[in-house]
Amino acid sequence: MPPPDADQPVRTTGDMTADHRRGPRRRGQELEEAILAATIEELAEVGYARLTMERVAARARTGKATLYRRWPGLAELVVDACAIRDASDADLPDTGALRTDVLAALRLISGQLAGPRGDVLRGLLPEFVRNPDFARAIREKVGTAGPGAIKQALRRGVDRGEIEAWLPESRRATVAVDLLRNHFLLHGAPIADDVITEIVDDVYLPLLLAPRSGRDTER
Repeated sequence: MPPPDADQPVRTTGDMTADHRRGPRRRGQELEEAILAATIEELAEVGYARLTMERVAARARTGKATLYRRWPGLAELVVDACAIRDASDADLPDTGALRTDVLAALRLISGQLAGPRGDVLRGLLPEFVRNPDFARAIREKVGTAGPGAIKQALRRGVDRGEIEAWLPESRRATVAVDLLRNHFLLHGAPIADDVITEIVDDVYLPLLLAPRSGRDTER
């Protein structure tokens, strides 16, 4: 019997037939990463409405029981898969200034939206409307401030003395990512660079540099 944290055979019908036993056995983090990647790929291809544990298991070349040992249901699996897809701090170059750091962060996010991440976001929208609990879980797991790159840009701005220390954890911090995401949902990808520049120069930087008001709160 294989160890409880290892691959299990998977057999499905049609073009999804797979048996992972023909390849090396995976376990632990390697197996989990394969499952989460398969979840994102399936979401991009078929959307949440048609997503099943069976489809994810087949794409990840593992058994459905392996998924259920880690995640009690499909919603929990999708939440975890989405949570690992944000741009990391390491992806953002240090340009030496807040404006150019923010531009770089938004361009990085824009590039993600032009790929499978954007397809996933569009595929999840109907479920956000139908299922408030699912939408809340996604927000709590992924974080309301958007990808790590934009927060890193703001923290660098604080370190350089360009903006105040309360801003990275305030509601203002989310505005640029929210505007970029909304533009994508309305107009699709790729997002033109002049749109990104307008968001930064006309809205985001003036907002970050405006004095704090009594309505400003931390998230």
